[in-house]
Amino acid sequence: MMRLAFLLLICALSASRGKLVSGTLATPLLPHPLAYTVLLPDGYDAAGALPLLLALHGGDGDHGSLSHQQPIIEKMWTAGTLPKMVVATPDAGRSFYMDRKDGSEKWETAILFVLVDRLREQYKLSGDRSRLFVIGISMGGMGALRMGFRHPERVGAVVALEPGIDPALKWTDVKPRNRFWRSDELMESMFGRPVDEAFWEANNPPNMAIANAQSIRQSGLGIYLDAGDVDMFHLQEAAEFLHRILYDNGIAHEYHLIRGADHLGASLPPRIQDGLAFLTRMMNPWKPTPLVTTTRRLLERQESTYRSKY
Repeated sequence: MMRLAFLLLICALSASRGKLVSGTLATPLLPHPLAYTVLLPDGYDAAGALPLLLALHGGDGDHGSLSHQQPIIEKMWTAGTLPKMVVATPDAGRSFYMDRKDGSEKWETAILFVLVDRLREQYKLSGDRSRLFVIGISMGGMGALRMGFRHPERVGAVVALEPGIDPALKWTDVKPRNRFWRSDELMESMFGRPVDEAFWEANNPPNMAIANAQSIRQSGLGIYLDAGDVDMFHLQEAAEFLHRILYDNGIAHEYHLIRGADHLGASLPPRIQDGLAFLTRMMNPWKPTPLVTTTRRLLERQESTYRSKY
């Protein structure tokens, strides 16, 4: 028993413990300084040029939301299932993480460019676009998709969990069941009064995926998308809609429709973990075995022969 207790103590002491630090960033792109929280992994000082993960909170969150994900991240660090990286959560309020139509607030630009550059310099992070990741929940998932789809040359991968997007390509096609939880005043503060339909389309992730499909494909942007099939905001409809658009446009991605999962509750921690595991696979992609390579070549020849007959 004493030996077992000792081993458990050693495991506890060796667990990966990060450090939370807070900061602010003044920029003319926003009406007030941008507050943010950063999670530094243990051994950060000796870690070298680490990747940066932006963890975008949902509509009712703030930069303190990072503390809720900290145990999941640290558990994966300890298990070796997630590489060490610096994680940062900006306090974006109910901004949609977008640059407003009237130019008064430019959240996407402030976070993806000004804040990222500040963090890279301050914490000596990797400047490689393949080492910049964005994960977001709900509104944060929408922001992650928008940043990745508009700037695939800057972002290595996006993880969008139950993203707060719309299952439509036209503003007038968004049904009441998909917009009842957003007031007209909120939408007009973002997209103009009345809503500028062209501006809405330019910032709608499904439209962005179509318009920028070639650049997204060429960049190799990693895309992870999920939704619960009983989401209280019906966001599974939008996730399915985007999945189909990505598939039809030949944009590689991973999509999960999770049975019995709602927008809140017990399903979220394992879903966050699955999304983070996707980033690990992006950093360490599977390599084909000789059997896979040989079988693929055989099937390619077989398909070519078959096609030549018909």
